[in-house]
Amino acid sequence: MLDRLRGIRWMAESEMTVRLAEAGDSDIVPLAPGLEAEVALIRLENAECVLKIWNRHSKPDIGFQYRLLRSLRDRGMPVSRPLGWGVDASGNQVLLTSFDGTAIREADADKLRRIAGLLLDIHRCRLDELELPRFEFVSYFFPDIDAHPDLKSELARLVETARPRQDAVIHGDYNFNNILEAEDGRLTIIDWTNGQLGDARYDIAWSVFLADLYTDDEPAAIYRSAFLSGGGYRAEELEPFEAIALLRWMLLDRLVGMPRTEKTDGRLRRILETNRYINHMAWR
Repeated sequence: MLDRLRGIRWMAESEMTVRLAEAGDSDIVPLAPGLEAEVALIRLENAECVLKIWNRHSKPDIGFQYRLLRSLRDRGMPVSRPLGWGVDASGNQVLLTSFDGTAIREADADKLRRIAGLLLDIHRCRLDELELPRFEFVSYFFPDIDAHPDLKSELARLVETARPRQDAVIHGDYNFNNILEAEDGRLTIIDWTNGQLGDARYDIAWSVFLADLYTDDEPAAIYRSAFLSGGGYRAEELEPFEAIALLRWMLLDRLVGMPRTEKTDGRLRRILETNRYINHMAWR
């Protein structure tokens, strides 16, 4: 990894990128990787930072992600401090940011409301100086959907009902694993690969669906209620987007395999049975 660090061509630099280039040795700790990138914590003398290296098959615009983080921080949003971005010797894009803690493991009612409030604050941001990307909803969030006609037909009906908009800054994958907590309790939103101009209702619904799927009934209900009360949305408005979120999870599960616990299948069946937009679907 140290050799890879020294081979990076930085497009945006900082004091930290200079220190990395000059470091004779570094304490490098691999962190949990995503589907598209390696992540490592780098410890230098009196400083820590995080390096994310995307693989060749993933081509997000990391220069935009760097500028997005800067703009959000300028508005006081709780995101990592961008320290540099560039390309390594193998042609992979890299992003260097501050280290902001570890993923949330437990959340009481107050913390769940705080987490919901952070996303609502993001949705209210206006980033006029940035040209936020706009992606076609289905092709972006449902890759290879054409190979799954059963899901595609359901999705077409739901999209016609929900009519996604492009009028808010969205995170695109807001879940508890993408919220870091520092020792002092400060929360930070990470992983802005899917940041774009999109529909806040979908952004909320994806997060609520994942909370419902992977936590228990009470925290999931508190989390959903926080969005309804804090964002001014009606439950009926979010429900078709929660159905869309379910379909996305099912598609991704077929494509790459989604995380599961012993409770996941049971909770998935319950969601299928209780959402009025999808309760007629057969379990697949």
